[in-house]
Amino acid sequence: MTRSIWKGPFVHPSLLKKIDKLKNQPSKKPIKTWSRNSTIIPDFVGHSFMIHNGKSFIPITISEEMVGHKLGEFAPTRSFKGHTPADKKAAAEKAAAAPSGGTDAKK
Repeated sequence: MTRSIWKGPFVHPSLLKKIDKLKNQPSKKPIKTWSRNSTIIPDFVGHSFMIHNGKSFIPITISEEMVGHKLGEFAPTRSFKGHTPADKKAAAEKAAAAPSGGTDAKK
């Protein structure tokens, strides 16, 4: 279920304070945050964030296309390492054992 429209988007208050502080400075260093559920608002565009994914901080630069999404969407929490060699071998054997359904064999 989404958030009520009359409440507006949720943005952690500390993020708003940090963005307001950085607007006056020419150098924009990344903002470290654990608030993955904060919504990206137009004020964030052009700023860099370090979003925590549970293990480390992922650097993200906000663009206009990201407005309206959550910060956590751009810092994946799981990394796919690939299938194990045993799974690859079993899949190859299964593909080799399956008969090819070609129609040229009957002619």
